[in-house]
Amino acid sequence: MDSEESWQDESWASKCSKLGYELNARSVLREAESLHRRALAIRQQVLGTEHLDTATSLNNLASLLQAQGKLSEAEPLYQRALAISEEALGAEHPSTAISLNNLAELLRAQGKLAEAEPLYRRALAIYEEALGAEHPHTATLLDNLALVLQAQGKAEAEPLCRRALAINEKALGSEHPDTATSLSNLGSLLQAQGKLGKLAEAEPLYRRALSISEAALSAEHPDTAMLLNDLASLLHAEGKLVEAEPLYRRALSINEVAIGAEHPNTAWSLNNLASLLQDQGKLAEAEPLYQRALAIREVALGTEHPDTAKSRIKLAGLLRSKEDGGGAVAGQSRCAGD
Repeated sequence: MDSEESWQDESWASKCSKLGYELNARSVLREAESLHRRALAIRQQVLGTEHLDTATSLNNLASLLQAQGKLSEAEPLYQRALAISEEALGAEHPSTAISLNNLAELLRAQGKLAEAEPLYRRALAIYEEALGAEHPHTATLLDNLALVLQAQGKAEAEPLCRRALAINEKALGSEHPDTATSLSNLGSLLQAQGKLGKLAEAEPLYRRALSISEAALSAEHPDTAMLLNDLASLLHAEGKLVEAEPLYRRALSINEVAIGAEHPNTAWSLNNLASLLQDQGKLAEAEPLYQRALAIREVALGTEHPDTAKSRIKLAGLLRSKEDGGGAVAGQSRCAGD
């Protein structure tokens, strides 16, 4: 292949990658996947398997697969991208930190918390050194590390969340989507502590985050659906079932349209709505939602994933309740993992 053809092919790879990224941002996932695969194939042929642009395509495709719930397929792509970055740029480069964070996010989604934590810590240390302790990218790593620490029950999580929120409010402003993410993460952490005072503190954080997302991203964006689930789960935990139900239903409707009926986040919405209906004693309406959520998770996440197990336990509990006479079962739903 001569140089003119090479440049033509790489130009096509860049165009495919850019269009794939735009489609991914609009949640047109299947079309985006095809374009990212094409860009990766061109770059591997033209630039080689160890080129940084190839690593970019690996990351793009892995991110797209992760968004579709294809976690086991995404993991080796992230690992390859990380290896390329470490070899070409070094272990302390900010681009290496991006690859570390990407792989850690996938591991967290798979429930591999002990594997994810040291990757987040490495990435955070790189950003603090290269970008500074008050940079928004540093705040992102603080938030991400806090989430994995929270999931492991480690008290270190809350001050990291508060630090991330303070950074984003100062650097990006009070109405930025990343500030909304930090507000939601802190609300999630406070809710997970389960104390009434903490729940009261979490609610205005969730409401602020939802308002920001609706204004900055739109009322039908998947991130808005996540925040609707967050707020609904808190209201559910507080026993405000009538107020929570329409929020869960809105979130489910958004997810089914924006990311598809078979996506893990749609299963998450199904599970949360079913849990609320179960607590209202509406067992006949809740059962098919649990069944749908379980079926989605078994395919997308695998039969051994913690979220799949949670769906299985929820469905089993409902069936036992029906056998016992159909009364409501007290429970609490948490959007991040039901």
